[in-house]
Amino acid sequence: MPPETVNPADLPPLQRLIVRLIDRVPVFWRGPLLRLTLAWVVLFVLFLPDWRAMAWQWWDSSTYNHILMVPAILVWLVSQRTTALARLQPSTWWPGLLVCAGALFVWLLGEFAGLAMAQQLAAVVLLQGSALTVLGPQVAAALLFPLGYMVFLVPFGDELIPTLQTVTARLTMAFLAISQVPATIDGVFITTSGGYFEVAEACSGVKFLIAMIAYGTLVANVCFRRWPRRAAFMAAAVAVPILANGLRAWGTIWIAGWYGIAFASGFDHVFYGWFFFAFVMALVMAVGWRYFDRAIDDPMVDPTAILASPLLDRLAALRIGNGAALGALAGLCALFLGWAALAERLAAPLPADLALPQVRGWSMVALGSGAEWMPLHGGADRRLRARYGDTAGHVVDLSFALYDRQTDGKEAGGFGQGALPLGSHWAWERAGPDFAFGKSDVIQAPGPVHRLAVTWYRDGGVITGSNLRLKLANMLDRLLLRRRATATLILSAQDGQGPAPADLIERFRSAGGPLPAWFDHIASGQNQGAR
Repeated sequence: MPPETVNPADLPPLQRLIVRLIDRVPVFWRGPLLRLTLAWVVLFVLFLPDWRAMAWQWWDSSTYNHILMVPAILVWLVSQRTTALARLQPSTWWPGLLVCAGALFVWLLGEFAGLAMAQQLAAVVLLQGSALTVLGPQVAAALLFPLGYMVFLVPFGDELIPTLQTVTARLTMAFLAISQVPATIDGVFITTSGGYFEVAEACSGVKFLIAMIAYGTLVANVCFRRWPRRAAFMAAAVAVPILANGLRAWGTIWIAGWYGIAFASGFDHVFYGWFFFAFVMALVMAVGWRYFDRAIDDPMVDPTAILASPLLDRLAALRIGNGAALGALAGLCALFLGWAALAERLAAPLPADLALPQVRGWSMVALGSGAEWMPLHGGADRRLRARYGDTAGHVVDLSFALYDRQTDGKEAGGFGQGALPLGSHWAWERAGPDFAFGKSDVIQAPGPVHRLAVTWYRDGGVITGSNLRLKLANMLDRLLLRRRATATLILSAQDGQGPAPADLIERFRSAGGPLPAWFDHIASGQNQGAR
């Protein structure tokens, strides 16, 4: 007897919907889609901490709230290409595994250096690489923009904040000069007759800039065909928000001069926060509208051109078995995750305590005088903080931290760590004078009180003030499975003592000997006589 057939109309609504969706998928697409779904689910599970961290930033940080829309945009972009995709044959492609291996290597380096953005970028590229592996180059060519747009799932932009603060402050000063408002600038601090203003991190404009970059990229692809017009629109999407943010800061200061700081602050949050940037976005779109050159019914990709491409045809010949591709991907994940787990257990031996350096011509003085300054060394295994004074009453502060390894929560150069603690009453003012191998920053507290802080890191034989170089050294240690401690030394002096803070710090450092001797002595745990 023939098998009994089931009428779709008799199925529950959810099953009926699933059947209809499956029926719309060409038969030759069903296997690849199932394998891609399986690969993505496994990758989500293996790298769940990274995806969870990203999702939390999307939801919790106003800077990244716009990313909540990106998954829906990706679905829409793929839906615009379904007709073209139905004409293309997916094929498992082994060079896609090279992309996956590269992403896993970047993830490993990010894990070793504590760079969350590198790990999150790698998690996204893994999805892209697995799609390339399972679907092949011809399908990837049709999905090139949606796959590339997945990069906007990664929360990025915080690295631009100091630069944007400086740019905004200078633009504000230019607008104040044009409007004939007398003002002076000190780093990111502006003083007028109406008050004392800081171009703080929240006023840098980074949140609107990165949202406009994501939005501008989408518009450039969907609404334009010619690359010169795309480039011009993207240039406007970057430049206009920066200029607009400078205008916003100027407007706040100008209003404060007439109605007071309290009124200006409220006006800034309500008007500029809700209306001004929406107006700027609409203005950019209105200007770009007349130059849109893609018709509304113009297909996003041309499957005929893809099928006719000799290059894509040759690339598509580099096939691999379906099971072998998934097995190789699983093996790569196991290799790099195992490598990370092994390196995570490596910890350098540390002294039981740290030694206070004895510096010729300087003696210990009590902490507490001057504006309170407390560096942050989160996760450090050993910490030391001291204050030294010379016979003339000049004071230099010292802060030292020692880590048995660098990992999540124990990052010497992590965000908000060191001389300018996250959430403190100190704010970054500007880069300080050059110091050999050191990172020099002028910071400011209400008053205003100015302080110079010079930071050095040490990893093995490397002494540097560069956070990037420190992370590279840390990465090399863990790649080679070496047990090495990481140390941070900060010397700081407050302005207003007579000599310039830079001169005091250099005199104090020189009296203590070469930089390696500082690190060696403090980390030795053995107090010695004056040098």
